[in-house]
Amino acid sequence: MDQEKMSATLTVAVPAAKVFAALADPTTHAAIDGTGWVSGAVDRAPLTEAGQVFRMSMYHAGHPNRDYQTVNKVQVLDPPRAIGWLTGREKDDGEMEFGGWLWRYDLAPQGPSETEVTLSYDWSAVPQYIRDRGISFPPFGPEHLINSLHHLAGLVSGT
Repeated sequence: MDQEKMSATLTVAVPAAKVFAALADPTTHAAIDGTGWVSGAVDRAPLTEAGQVFRMSMYHAGHPNRDYQTVNKVQVLDPPRAIGWLTGREKDDGEMEFGGWLWRYDLAPQGPSETEVTLSYDWSAVPQYIRDRGISFPPFGPEHLINSLHHLAGLVSGT
């Protein structure tokens, strides 16, 4: 982990295209999430292009509303090598505000039936006004990334 980015890597016994397909499907994100905060997909369409927006239902006991939604904007979509999105919220006026943190998965085929998956969480672009709200970054430990990769591996391998 560097100062404002952390990552974890796991090799899964599944081709990269199958791993990418799971990551590009918002309906799988609750099963992949290592914290249990993601409770389901609001927008269920597969992720197909940079700039695409998708929303997720969330739950966190420490959030003022407990149940809430995030809005996510695809920043990287390079099948089957990389996918990533910024996370934020939709304001009362309908405008989207992104907090400056990026989730990214990089996939490196290790032959025809194995893929090295690196999950990164980068909060280096979080603006000072958000940091001033008392939110600590990262809001979870590195075990979250490792748990997420193990959940992903179980999902795509059927175990």
